[in-house]
Amino acid sequence: MGERKGLDARASGLMVILCIVWGLQQVILKLAAADIAPIMQIAIRCGLSALLVLPLLQLQPNTHLYSKAYLLPGIWLAFLFSAEFVFIAQALEFTSASHTVVLLYTAPIFVALGLHWKLPSERLSRLQWSGIMIAFAGIVMTFMGREKQLDQGLSQVLWGDFLALLAGLMWAMTTISLRLSKLNEAHPTQTLFYQLVGSFIFLFPLAFILGQAQIHWIYIAIGSLVFHTLIMSFMSLMLWFWLLRNYLASHLGVFSFLTPLFGMLFGILFLNETIELNFIVGTMLVMLGVAVVSMQDWIKRKLQHV
Repeated sequence: MGERKGLDARASGLMVILCIVWGLQQVILKLAAADIAPIMQIAIRCGLSALLVLPLLQLQPNTHLYSKAYLLPGIWLAFLFSAEFVFIAQALEFTSASHTVVLLYTAPIFVALGLHWKLPSERLSRLQWSGIMIAFAGIVMTFMGREKQLDQGLSQVLWGDFLALLAGLMWAMTTISLRLSKLNEAHPTQTLFYQLVGSFIFLFPLAFILGQAQIHWIYIAIGSLVFHTLIMSFMSLMLWFWLLRNYLASHLGVFSFLTPLFGMLFGILFLNETIELNFIVGTMLVMLGVAVVSMQDWIKRKLQHV
């Protein structure tokens, strides 16, 4: 496995761009949900994006699409990728896009925990463990303090929040599996192609099984598909896999705490969502925890100058 490096200015700037794009994802999915169900949106975008990736894949030398060493891990990654978006799609039916994006981006915490046990270069320090405890306290906080809202369908909201948290866990498992498999050495285009094709194969029939295949071809549905196909599934995921190949996975979370902020902001602006006080406090704790885990080197340097 190639040696990964810490974040530099280029990676930091790219992560900010990714956070903006990913912060929009759940908001646009929910905005268009009345005209095209989220699962169908994701299935179609994965299929179309796979067609865009295919010519790039053919330009790459030494690709081994049908080798068992790559294909089997590719199928597993596609399954995890699909499971993540099934949980996202279901979460959006019960809770807000703001809640969904915040809980989805607990993934860096699960990634750090998973890689701690497997890779020496990703071992967690005491400072990072404290960040994980803070983040999990924040997760607990987001689920607490809303007993008075039971008559307003709180049980459904909490179920949606739990599904969003499971989506974050699936994303983390995808990242961990990628780092620990043969695909860790493959070109990002090959990994992305496996995930896009596999997700289309898994999710497209599932949309029909769940009765979520109807589409109203109006500008909102079309715009959502264009955004998710070109920007979300193609450009942002290509960039994400490139970053994973070149930088430490736990360090890539250094700016990921911006994504929930963007997601909450876009949810308020475009969906008129309201955010509960306990969820705001929990979100801040989660982001603080992620920042501590991801930015330990920077924090240690600052403490040394105090």
